[in-house]
Amino acid sequence: MTPDPIPRILIIDDELPICRNCIKILSGMTCEAEYALNGYDALKMMEKKAFAVVVTDLKMSRLGGMEVLRRVKEQDTETIVVVMTGFATVSSAVEVMKMGAFDYLPKPFTPQEFRAVVAQALSQNELRRQNQQLMHEREHPKSISHQLIGTSPRIKKVISMVQKVAPTDSTVLLHGESGTGKELIARAVHANSNRKDKVFFAVDCGTLSGNLLESELFGHAKGAFTGAHKDKPGIFKLAHQGTVFLDEISNVGLEVQSKLLRFLEAREFLPVGGTDIQKVDVRLIFATNRNLEDMVAEGFLREDFYYRIFVYPINLPPLKERKMDILPIAYYFLKQFSQNMGKQISGFDDQAVSGLTEYSWPGNVRQLKNVVERAVILCEKEEVTLKELPLLGEAGDLEQMIENIPATNEELKKIKKEIRRKAIQKVEKNFILNALARNNWNVTQASRETGLQRTNFQSLMKKYGIRRPEKA
Repeated sequence: MTPDPIPRILIIDDELPICRNCIKILSGMTCEAEYALNGYDALKMMEKKAFAVVVTDLKMSRLGGMEVLRRVKEQDTETIVVVMTGFATVSSAVEVMKMGAFDYLPKPFTPQEFRAVVAQALSQNELRRQNQQLMHEREHPKSISHQLIGTSPRIKKVISMVQKVAPTDSTVLLHGESGTGKELIARAVHANSNRKDKVFFAVDCGTLSGNLLESELFGHAKGAFTGAHKDKPGIFKLAHQGTVFLDEISNVGLEVQSKLLRFLEAREFLPVGGTDIQKVDVRLIFATNRNLEDMVAEGFLREDFYYRIFVYPINLPPLKERKMDILPIAYYFLKQFSQNMGKQISGFDDQAVSGLTEYSWPGNVRQLKNVVERAVILCEKEEVTLKELPLLGEAGDLEQMIENIPATNEELKKIKKEIRRKAIQKVEKNFILNALARNNWNVTQASRETGLQRTNFQSLMKKYGIRRPEKA
């Protein structure tokens, strides 16, 4: 059965006050919650309706939670089951987790704990549904650029803005972190414009010094400088009636900014060492990963130049802010690389999906592409597992990040922040695991020993997916 747009939650407990209380707790969430007072009634309800999440008590007088879990797993593997009980033991937790329960919630629990578990279960259900849908899609998602694949509100806004500005000749300013695909989106603007049959030039302003950049853009006359043995046309002249993309415009010096400003106003320029003014018809797209307003305030960017290029700004969201788009993009690359390498890989397993969607992706779409390509090379079965995604196995590979040498100060700041975050995650996870091991996996004793409130201790357990081991 196909789940409804609003997910349904089924609460199963033989105590009516508990059922009503759970329904009340979930009233503020976007879901429809119903209850059953025993396992038999619950299974009859599940035959008529699709439930995204089932929260069942373990011990009930008529058909207990263990049997409900077994039958749900037999009938519909997509339904997420959470087991709650007032008789929490390590052995019972191990048993229900082995049978496929998503989580194990000891009674009594707080409203915050209950909502958190249900929210996580709903998120997992949506991921599984999305993964199954993508796994069976035969064609790539249709988009004006693979960087714009997805259904998140942030990316829908970008797509809309690209579609609106592409047919015009307006100057575009793209802003986003490294790896968000600024050049590919610039190409998408060009490909959907009236200039699509003309040339597209991409220039990385960060790799060219001031004099060299000026010569590349405007060209130079014979004898303009040592080595200028003949006239050389610049990119602007070669790109007549086409599009020029100037990446990392924040690296351009004040002198070149002045000449670009003049070009923006009249589309006229003077080659280096030349005497004849030349006029062309060129569309300009700029891009940066820096805050240009701060650069103006610091004196590194001319204010009039900033306002001249700030005609139609498009902010590209980092991948961590559009997590619902990670799987569609990953599948795009998976199908692409599988086809190129002659492999029959259908998709990602559940653990791989969790790894992909929980990772923060400091290198954005570019990093995701590289990770998927490597996974396809390593994969020898029909599905990619976490084994083929080693970077994601333990919330990121610190050693691999340390070896990643940044090219700019902005990248250095990002990598330092990410390394710090990963290191803290590793320490926190080991802290919780060691406390549980010392206390025979008794959460109450472990939290008391460490000085943490039980709810905070449990939150850290959930944050790192820590559950009781398979052997008591």
